[in-house]
Amino acid sequence: MTGSNLDDVLVLIPARMASTRLPGKPLADICGLPMIVQVALRAKEAEIGRVVVAVDDQQVFDVVAKAGFEVVMTSKDHQVGSDRIYEALTKVDPEGHAKFIVNVQGDLPTVDRETVRASLRPLENETTDIATLAVVIDDEADKTAPHIVKVVGSPISETRLRSLYFTRATAPYGNGPLYHHIGLYTYRRAALERYVSLGPSVLEKRESLEQLRALEAGMRIDVEIVKTVPLGVDTPADLEKARRILSARKA
Repeated sequence: MTGSNLDDVLVLIPARMASTRLPGKPLADICGLPMIVQVALRAKEAEIGRVVVAVDDQQVFDVVAKAGFEVVMTSKDHQVGSDRIYEALTKVDPEGHAKFIVNVQGDLPTVDRETVRASLRPLENETTDIATLAVVIDDEADKTAPHIVKVVGSPISETRLRSLYFTRATAPYGNGPLYHHIGLYTYRRAALERYVSLGPSVLEKRESLEQLRALEAGMRIDVEIVKTVPLGVDTPADLEKARRILSARKA
């Protein structure tokens, strides 16, 4: 990102031990390493700033620390990742050195470094509060699948949208591309502070999409269009796929 340096950027990786579909998810083995360590390695490879893992379990804390990464303990009570990363931010950077906070989800062990880097680019616009990512949807089934979150936005360049809405429905109507939202965010520090101070919004609760809280509060979210969707590991099948992907990269 133009005008930023490594001291300006803090990469926070929230890891929550409780998972109904994949118990003990952060510690799941992928090619000889716990998943949370694989994610931390991907974040480190991006080379954009300090990397800290925010955990809620002592066993995960110890594993991350043993792997040589900075780690901070946070509350078990957080329901969303943004609340966890804000608590982590107040603990690891109380002086306010970091200007940009990158939230890399703890279940993205195969995310590539260019995708992580891309999340910073929309903040080159000083009026943008939050940056995130999307991919053009090619699969017809994904266009109507409610688990595929779509971003509706106004194009502001060939690779960027100004978001107007996020939805699980098929939108917008008519001819043209649909965009699959990727839940990897970069916040201006002040934007993250404001965001977590807001209560859950009406549309956030209706769509079960926390980013709508920011839009309903008048915050600006710009979206960088990238080429691939990183694999999110939520099920045993996802875990096996992640193992195959990283095994192939090592070969």
